[in-house]
Amino acid sequence: MSADPKIRLYLDHGLSPDVILTLNADQAHYLGSVMRQKPGSHIRVFNGRDGEWVARVNELSRKSGLLVATTQRRPQLAVSRTWVLMTPLKKARFDFAIEKATELGAGHITPVFTANTDPNRVNADRLRAIAREASEQCERLDCPIIDDALDLSKVLQAWPDDTLLFFADETGSGESLGNILKDLDKPEANHAFLIGPEGGFSVNELEKLKNLPFSLPVGLGPRILRAETAVCAVLSVYQAIAGDGGSRPLSNIE
Repeated sequence: MSADPKIRLYLDHGLSPDVILTLNADQAHYLGSVMRQKPGSHIRVFNGRDGEWVARVNELSRKSGLLVATTQRRPQLAVSRTWVLMTPLKKARFDFAIEKATELGAGHITPVFTANTDPNRVNADRLRAIAREASEQCERLDCPIIDDALDLSKVLQAWPDDTLLFFADETGSGESLGNILKDLDKPEANHAFLIGPEGGFSVNELEKLKNLPFSLPVGLGPRILRAETAVCAVLSVYQAIAGDGGSRPLSNIE
């Protein structure tokens, strides 16, 4: 067995010694046809709950396969609760934003519709697949929760009491995000970040956001950033100051 198998897969199975793990057709194709694995090979698997395990390939065909978990390689770490709310973008740019948000530690991602959002349908299952692949690549031990798209107004109406919302304000009225995070009275509070659409928030949306008791406008520098760039900027600053912390997943929206 390789001392450190390079291939990683996310599997929604419980992981423990000698447990049998069933592969779906896509996973079997990836291991056999793309990565050229064979019975007896070893890979790494994780599920977001039980840490990372080494697993042996027992059976592998074009459409199915069986693995056996052998030993735990890494224990489960605390799951990041950083919450990102962002408006859907054109396909390639939104895919990029989901991938980078995953790599930068977002624990929960909610696509939100605003007044200036492109009305294209959001395929949440495809976004979840992108996030899983990014988690496999970047050595995360979990995958972010990705919601179906919601109207921003609905999310704000059900906002959890213990979560601060920082929204990227392109009008320049917000203070530097780094300064705000360093000066927070309650640094242990849950945090969420809202990134607006191309064209920015509407006047009414900005006014509402600025008047909410749990919301703060933040600045990301002197330049207007594309939405996918703003996601990277926000999470990079947050990681540098707070690390993998953040907001609790939204659980009270039906």
